[in-house]
Amino acid sequence: MRLTILGGGGFRVPLVYGALLGDRAEGRVSRVTLYDEDPARLTAMARVLRDQAAAASAADPAVGAPAVTVTGDLDEALRGADFVFSAIRVGGLDGRAADERIALAEGVLGQETVGAGGIAYGLRTVPVARAIARRIARTAPEAWVINFTNPAGLVTEAMAEELGERVIGICDSPVGLGRRIARLLGARPQEAWIDYVGLNHLGWVRGLRIGGRDELPRLLADTEALESFEEGRLFGAEWLRSLGAIPNEYLHYYYFNRDTVRAYQEAEQTRGAFLRDQQRGFYAEAGRSGAPAGAALAAWDRTRAEREATYMAENREAAGAPEREESDLESGGYEKVALALMRAIARDERATLILNVRNRSTLSVLDAEAVIEVPCLVDANGAHPVGVAQLPLHAVGLVTAVKAVEREILAAAASGSRADAVKAFALHPLVDSVGVARRLLDGYAAEHPGLAYLR
Repeated sequence: MRLTILGGGGFRVPLVYGALLGDRAEGRVSRVTLYDEDPARLTAMARVLRDQAAAASAADPAVGAPAVTVTGDLDEALRGADFVFSAIRVGGLDGRAADERIALAEGVLGQETVGAGGIAYGLRTVPVARAIARRIARTAPEAWVINFTNPAGLVTEAMAEELGERVIGICDSPVGLGRRIARLLGARPQEAWIDYVGLNHLGWVRGLRIGGRDELPRLLADTEALESFEEGRLFGAEWLRSLGAIPNEYLHYYYFNRDTVRAYQEAEQTRGAFLRDQQRGFYAEAGRSGAPAGAALAAWDRTRAEREATYMAENREAAGAPEREESDLESGGYEKVALALMRAIARDERATLILNVRNRSTLSVLDAEAVIEVPCLVDANGAHPVGVAQLPLHAVGLVTAVKAVEREILAAAASGSRADAVKAFALHPLVDSVGVARRLLDGYAAEHPGLAYLR
């Protein structure tokens, strides 16, 4: 099979390639094409993957590393692709840092997928994602598209306008959360059924069934166990028991918004600025010619370790939680989810995965085209959402409000209407004034050339 990665110079590409190196099944990926508009990033990432392949081959000569090609031509990258991973970042990390800074100056959250920052990012990204979807439909109509691009649910919904069921969004947050809960309850994660429902970065684990029995109430009753893992320390046992569920970590931005905004305002630099500066150093080091074999991979490993250790540091500070423990540093494994999704479709190896897909009739409060994040059964025909219990009223309010915002972003990106864009900002639960919404849009439009289409 041939895999194309859009945004192939992105920092997380080695996670995907590393997962492919461990795949020995028949019909595995034999060629990976990296597409990116930045030649320097492509050069650096190709060196990291070369080091990965060499290290894997040295450890086990039987490893068959997929061949890697790089290109800055989108059509060339897409031709013949069986799967396309979309992992683009419109505006780069400079754009993310600006999104955060402008929002915080107005006293609201600027995180890249939540609140004002997520709206700005979405307004920049949706037109590009739609154009890419049209190119895929024309150049590689039989390819399956796996979307990593944030805001993942919104971008998947935009691409689905052109690609229908052949685009599926993934995120590692629900997977990591379910894994942590299962292990606390003494179960192997792969043997647990995770009752998870919501939108991307806005969902709740409402049950975890092991052998047909829901064991989540046992965890909720145990304060010590609850406060022994990342989400328990963020939200606190009392609040989790009040909800009767374990929220996705991103809901901390909603439930503790003032605390988080204050922590972000007082931080030395925002998360986007930290990653921008950190990755500048990494790409300069990894792309340096004449470096010894293995140097690019070593630089990537160091950078990734620091990145993971500092993840959501401001939220932990706001919650009075300690630094991340080793068990929290393990990601949800989005690359493993992607590989399992590819296997299930390409080989009809049926799997159950939490994915971003069209709602159909799963949640009655949303229409059929709305992209939601729920457990899905995956086979050769794609991903099929599993029927779930309806949301409690407090969750309905957040989910429908945020989906309404996403729809305004889609409308603004299609029409170029400034009024629609202002409405997207103003309707978000974390933006508290129409006046603030207007100033936010003015600030973002002045900073980002990618918003010049709004009028």
